[in-house]
Amino acid sequence: MEYDGTRYHGSQWQASEPTIQGEVERALYKLTAERIRITASSRTDAGVHAKGQVISFMSKSSFSLQTWVKALNFYLPLDIVVKAAYRVNQAFNVRRDALSREYRYCILNRFTRSPLTQRFTYFVPQPLDIDAMNYACQVLIGEHDFAPFSPLISGRAVRRVHKAEVSKRGDLVNFDMVANSFLPHQVRNTIGGLIKVGLGKMSVETFWELARSGRAGLIGPTAPACGLCLMKVNYANFLPGEVKE
Repeated sequence: MEYDGTRYHGSQWQASEPTIQGEVERALYKLTAERIRITASSRTDAGVHAKGQVISFMSKSSFSLQTWVKALNFYLPLDIVVKAAYRVNQAFNVRRDALSREYRYCILNRFTRSPLTQRFTYFVPQPLDIDAMNYACQVLIGEHDFAPFSPLISGRAVRRVHKAEVSKRGDLVNFDMVANSFLPHQVRNTIGGLIKVGLGKMSVETFWELARSGRAGLIGPTAPACGLCLMKVNYANFLPGEVKE
């Protein structure tokens, strides 16, 4: 699935606020007349977008995969779309079977803001030192306690990060992070700290020291949700037992 998360209060269902789960389950009911509960591969916060979210559900309906895609998109609002559908075996778990998640944070780094990208980028008008930001990223690679990057920790804070990299193309600065899973606000706090490094407000050595401290919520501030997008969720052989039309 792909969605513009601007007007939603996250991916997870809430009784009184619009959410991605709420819209998808509403569309499923209109299509099947079944009360279906979906499960998402990765929870996204309010205002966060997705290009490659994966959800799963069980249904008694026997539509073709092409019909699932077309019919759900008919009932979904224009800022949410189903890109593809698969049949999987019942042992498949869309969250636990995910090997890794890929997130991208986008920054518009120029003197003036852009009305065309403001829903999907964070505007930083001061020049950023990309080399310093990438140097700081080295402390993130591998398996570590990432408590300093999240004030909202429940349980174990150890995660394995496969990639953490900053790149610039034209006016856009992208921070790409791939990990087995993420703590709440981990990517947005990470980029918040990296922006301070890029602006010369924090040294790389201080970033490393805080990152290794094991103390919750030291690194930030939390960058705005608008710049964050769930790009892809990776599975072994993509999806076990998949059938795609």
